[in-house]
Amino acid sequence: MNIETHRITVGGIPVEVVRKAIKNLHMGVYPPHGRVRVAAPLAVSNDAVRLAVITRLGWIKRQREKFDAQPRQSQREMVNGESHYFLGQRYRMNVIEHKGAGKVVLGNKAVMDLYVRPGFDADQREKVLQRWYRTQLKALVPSLLEKWQQTLGVKVADWGIKKMKTKWGGCNVKARRIWLNLELAKKPVQCLEYIIVHELVHLLERHHNDRFTTYMDKFMPRWRYFRDTLSKSPLRHETWKY
Repeated sequence: MNIETHRITVGGIPVEVVRKAIKNLHMGVYPPHGRVRVAAPLAVSNDAVRLAVITRLGWIKRQREKFDAQPRQSQREMVNGESHYFLGQRYRMNVIEHKGAGKVVLGNKAVMDLYVRPGFDADQREKVLQRWYRTQLKALVPSLLEKWQQTLGVKVADWGIKKMKTKWGGCNVKARRIWLNLELAKKPVQCLEYIIVHELVHLLERHHNDRFTTYMDKFMPRWRYFRDTLSKSPLRHETWKY
């Protein structure tokens, strides 16, 4: 697919314009800082794109204001008493130094025991937690993937989990491969399921158009609720976006 990218400025707001072989113009505003992106058909002129942005300038500004007001997680120090999340539940971290391999154990009363070697700094402790998150997601995904592949009548060739800076998931339609953001381990399992369905539906419809929405409405009627739940989640202290 031919893709052309350039930037324009409208009302003092930078706009990323991506031209590709699509039928309709699509506009989005993305957290954490309100990045504006327009996907436009190749045949649409620059003036038409600019006019489309101007007509929705009020909406764009409102979306950017919402993201500015959105809470962000504090810098993670990986110490006793700090709050961390798993599948939407909040846990109080309890750091335990020991000579064995790093591990995470969920205890009673919403306590997350983090076992680390003596002398581990915050980055090393976080790596232990991230490895645990990855293991938990890898255990959760297969059954959900199998369920929805059968429901949608599609089949992926491969799937994976990785830290992603711009989105919760991704789908390479040609390779039939989907990716899931490691951060989903912190969110309710229904949000993980929604992202899996979203990416699988791309195997039926590549673009976010009316046909895509119709599929989502048919197979997961509450998908907008789960999408909004993710949108309202506190952002990490890093500047990753979705």
